[in-house]
Amino acid sequence: MNAIELSPRQSIILDMVKEFGPITGTQIAEKLSLSRAALRSDLAILTMSGLLGARPRVGYYYTGKNPTELIAGVIGSIQVGDIQSRPIVIRENCSVYDAIVTMFIEDVGTLVVVSEGGFIEGVVSRKDLLKATMGGKNVNDLPVTLAMTRMPNIILTFPDELVIRAAQKLINHQVDALPVVEMVQLNQVEKYKVVGRFTKTNITQLFVHLAGN
Repeated sequence: MNAIELSPRQSIILDMVKEFGPITGTQIAEKLSLSRAALRSDLAILTMSGLLGARPRVGYYYTGKNPTELIAGVIGSIQVGDIQSRPIVIRENCSVYDAIVTMFIEDVGTLVVVSEGGFIEGVVSRKDLLKATMGGKNVNDLPVTLAMTRMPNIILTFPDELVIRAAQKLINHQVDALPVVEMVQLNQVEKYKVVGRFTKTNITQLFVHLAGN
């Protein structure tokens, strides 16, 4: 079943072009006993979707691509930097209590812990904070650094990484978000500056945007 919903007339046009293409718009209109103007929007949708191609003085032809291939072609060219969200960070000198409050206010499931200058030091999740609060410890006095996952055990992504590859990281490592970072040379040491976050919500928003267009 086609992922792109076509009207009955668009499906007929598509089948007609598959059988008789290349075929002009006038010839399609004659076969359907319709005016050329009546088919303008249908032909525009079919060509913009990539299902049909069009050449001047030749006519319309079937591209041979199915909707799944077309979607993959679009997604395959989009980079993380095109859809990333702003980073939600806390400083490394914050307490577990500060982290819990920030997570609640920002309504996120993961916080990035950074040092001065915005360089990543760790990541703390809801599960990490829940573990930290168990055992009757005073969360006001407990440093978030004791609860976080530290570098280099953090899965990262970069602004120029393809969305499809970053999405695969989310799946493979079963996490909800990835820090988006840029590598910086600082005193001959490679550091990662946090510039964004990549989440499952970003992917959902991307699909909604593509469907809307």
